[in-house]
Amino acid sequence: MFHRNVGGADRAIRLVLGLILLPTGLFLLATHQAHGSLITILGAAALVTGGSRFCLLYVPFSLSSARPRTSRVASKAT
Repeated sequence: MFHRNVGGADRAIRLVLGLILLPTGLFLLATHQAHGSLITILGAAALVTGGSRFCLLYVPFSLSSARPRTSRVASKAT
């Protein structure tokens, strides 16, 4: 399983852009097929990466906009 590398603000931006680009691209497919296809693919990719909280393009560059994981084991106070 992939670890999450897309954080909260990044995720929100991706989801909003996906919700705008996907229908716009589908609408443009009727008249501008090349542009419509590109915009549709970009919108779908934004929705998938925002929904899954994982961006494959971040991996080769070791990027992450997600918060670092913290241990869930409670330490004992002495």
